[in-house]
Amino acid sequence: MLRTIAVIAQEPVATFELGVLCEVFGIDRTDDGVPAFDFRVCSARPGEPLRTTTGLSVIAPHPLEAARGADLVAIPGGAVDGPYDPEVLDLLRDTAARGGRVLSVCSGAFQLAAAGLLDGRECTTHWRHAARLAEKHPRACVDLDVLYVEDGPVLTSAGTAAGIDACLHLVRTELGSEVATRIARRMVVPPHRSGGQRQFVETPVPTEPCEGLQDVMEWVAERLDEEHSIPSLARRAAMSERTFARRFTAEVGTTPHKWLTSQRVLRARHLLESTDLDIERIARESGFATAAVLRHHFQRQIGIPPVAYRRAFARQPVTA
Repeated sequence: MLRTIAVIAQEPVATFELGVLCEVFGIDRTDDGVPAFDFRVCSARPGEPLRTTTGLSVIAPHPLEAARGADLVAIPGGAVDGPYDPEVLDLLRDTAARGGRVLSVCSGAFQLAAAGLLDGRECTTHWRHAARLAEKHPRACVDLDVLYVEDGPVLTSAGTAAGIDACLHLVRTELGSEVATRIARRMVVPPHRSGGQRQFVETPVPTEPCEGLQDVMEWVAERLDEEHSIPSLARRAAMSERTFARRFTAEVGTTPHKWLTSQRVLRARHLLESTDLDIERIARESGFATAAVLRHHFQRQIGIPPVAYRRAFARQPVTA
């Protein structure tokens, strides 16, 4: 269970990335039914001001030793070319070896790689640094075209907001979608973006937002149990099929089919957690034709079958 989270602050501290971790895990939201986290910001120089990337200074109250034994140790960005503190690298290796989790935001992946934790693993980082990561660490399987990647105990994320997505993904995996949604609601961010969405697209962003797409997405989200296709969605958006598919991919970062499937899996997760409906009924309610189709997509996206997911998260009590 995800209870103790330790964040390693090192100069120059990446302010936004550190803030992401503090926002998700460091705020007491027990009044919203979110479990209380034991959150620790740790440093090799506890109590001393640390230089940041934005001209501020931050002080980490805990020593590195306080991160040993944590359920999650997170690296909020960092130097691409090092040098890296050997004690931090040892801490990361020890965390993964004993069954804990390690997470990097943006360029923090370079430290995980220096610790040997990305060897043979799927991983990602900010698109500007991806080629450098692959060059420096050829045994790492670097994927530019994702927001975050979970491979065993290691979770790496791309830049900026992708760190939020990775943190919420971890909360959802460990504590269920209801807890993740409560945190996201307080943060006023989407509760779920699939890690498989692209980091960026070459197509220029339109000068005016496409309200038609947003309207269609909201309409579909309320009718996931119905049949949907590119032609039907394009008609609803008052676009040609080609224009709709191109605009959707450019603005949402994934294809309409992949987005629809991820939304249906998300609906299935909610029903598995909050209802006693059988798998066939959940498949129909989520828009999958049969339980077999649901199991295929659920296993592919979540990594476990629906029945196993229900055993782990159904009606799980939320306690402080």
